[in-house]
Amino acid sequence: MKQKFIKIICAICVICGLSSCNDWLDVLPNNEQVTDNYWKSKEDVEAVIASGYYYMRQCVPTIIKWGELRGGTIYSINTSDSKLQDFNMTPSHTLCDWSNVYKVIGMANSVIMYAPSVEDNTYYDAIRNSHLAEAYFMRAYCYLLLVKNFRDVPLVLTAYVNDNASFDLAKSTEKEIIAQIKEDVKTALATGAAKGTYEEDWATKGRVTKWALYALMADACLWSEDYDQCVEYCDMILNATDAFRPVFMSNTNDWYTIFYPGNSNESIMELNWDYTTNQQSNNFSGLFTMSTSSTLKPTAEAVTKMKNETQTLKDKGITEDGRMGRMLLATYVPDNGMVLGWPTANQYLIWKYYGTDVQDITGGARVYQDANFILYRVAEIMLMKAQALTMKGSGSWQDAVNLVNRVRHRAALDDYDVNVSELDELTLLEEILDQKEMEFVAEAKRWYDLLWFGRIGNSKYKTQFIAKVIEGNQTTNQQWILSVLQDQNAWYMPLPQSDIEHNKLLEQNPYYGTTK
Repeated sequence: MKQKFIKIICAICVICGLSSCNDWLDVLPNNEQVTDNYWKSKEDVEAVIASGYYYMRQCVPTIIKWGELRGGTIYSINTSDSKLQDFNMTPSHTLCDWSNVYKVIGMANSVIMYAPSVEDNTYYDAIRNSHLAEAYFMRAYCYLLLVKNFRDVPLVLTAYVNDNASFDLAKSTEKEIIAQIKEDVKTALATGAAKGTYEEDWATKGRVTKWALYALMADACLWSEDYDQCVEYCDMILNATDAFRPVFMSNTNDWYTIFYPGNSNESIMELNWDYTTNQQSNNFSGLFTMSTSSTLKPTAEAVTKMKNETQTLKDKGITEDGRMGRMLLATYVPDNGMVLGWPTANQYLIWKYYGTDVQDITGGARVYQDANFILYRVAEIMLMKAQALTMKGSGSWQDAVNLVNRVRHRAALDDYDVNVSELDELTLLEEILDQKEMEFVAEAKRWYDLLWFGRIGNSKYKTQFIAKVIEGNQTTNQQWILSVLQDQNAWYMPLPQSDIEHNKLLEQNPYYGTTK
């Protein structure tokens, strides 16, 4: 994997004076802010893009915790992490640190600013514009991540010219940032240079493609309640006819290949690691170890839901390969690691990042912990579209139910058996959210799905949102959560204290005070 890029970065190591040539994503330019004297060739641009992916990978443990710990499906046994899941954060907490996210943005800004002026006879417009598409995705993805966690944040669109550059920036509003995200995606797509595939199979899933840009735009539109455009961009993936396109894998027995070996047909974009070729272990496997000391575990509420789904399949006689759809020996396993069937242990552990499909006593775990981390896959696009269709009104509900049933069928579940004429918006939304919870366990989606639910329609489902958060939380007093979440500012994290202290214009999230 990545042989072509290793050769490119080896050359850059010589050019930039780097001392070693490891995996291409592990190599950074000499100056992390990438001065304007650096940009001489297309390989220089490639190196900065590689650095952007490097920092994206560095973000993964934080991305998982941000996306899960408040959602009630996954909880942490780490005392420090519990501050987030218990809505008891302080601005000095390490989980407020957004520095790696802004490093990705910095790399993207550098490419956007300097790549157009690189004078290299071999740097054709198609290559340049493809690089720019990758940079625009990185910047837009990171800003959407920041919006979902902090709401209003500094919108940095200018590249640092040296490490001593100083930025005192006030927060931009969520509305302004979402507008920039959408503009970035449209700009990236406008040239037609965003790739559909790359020469290497891993890169088609591990680097930005037009499919990833469509998915990101659908995500941003759903978040901003632009449902017509959300459906439009979902359909660019779901209705595509390209020979090599992401496709929903409808066979239940193929579900686990999404995670092992990874880079599946269903994947739209994932961050890649590869131990066999490049001696890479991922940076989040320690969160999901096969022991009772695993940092992140499914909550009791989530375990009940997973066991119920497993039992439903067991009652139907479905036992292919010892797996029960997307649940037992796929998403989770009992802690004794030896039970092929109904779990009997008291602890349940996440298996999708650790296993090799069906677990057995002698060799079920991966030899090397190099599972990829998926940013988007087609099942999510289907359920995003179902959410948008639900919000568009009852005339679209049958189409939403059809999408839900495709996901249910792949999990070997029966139809969501409902008379659409008797449905209401809340009931259908709750079914979609239930399917998303089970389909994307530990994929950093749950909190954002709940937060979207709480926000929509001027927070008309605020009460139900808070109830769902309370339902899943098992580490703090329910009355505390009920009290805290009455203030919608508490739905977001505090801005990092160090940035408040060093940025004269930056004001704290109102829930956490305004003292600088």
